[in-house]
Amino acid sequence: MPRSPADTPAAEQACPIAPVVDLVFSRWTTPILWTLHARGVQRFVELHRNIGTITPKVLTQRLRQMERDGLVLRTYHPEVPPRVEYEISDLGRSLAPLFAALADWSAEHLPEVERARQVFDGAEDPVTVG
Repeated sequence: MPRSPADTPAAEQACPIAPVVDLVFSRWTTPILWTLHARGVQRFVELHRNIGTITPKVLTQRLRQMERDGLVLRTYHPEVPPRVEYEISDLGRSLAPLFAALADWSAEHLPEVERARQVFDGAEDPVTVG
């Protein structure tokens, strides 16, 4: 049921995509989704190895949250030893065009961002707000 503007938090009114940004671009969500999308079904150890710098504790927390959000599917295989696999869900996969657009934007515009930073950092008399 849609909420009325009076029931919507100020941040959502100012930027209606804020909840999506919080969901998808929170720390580690994007690398996890990217890895699962690119490499397919993975066990925890494989996923941890492919992402690299994430700690096992944080990976566990993020995977649980992403499973709760419907972005990742967890499959438990009752074997000896037990096996758990993770894969991107259809909902998570639906973000692929967004990631592709961001990858294209990055390739096209990050050099401009770097130039702007160099100009800003090299300015002799930076403008301060205060």
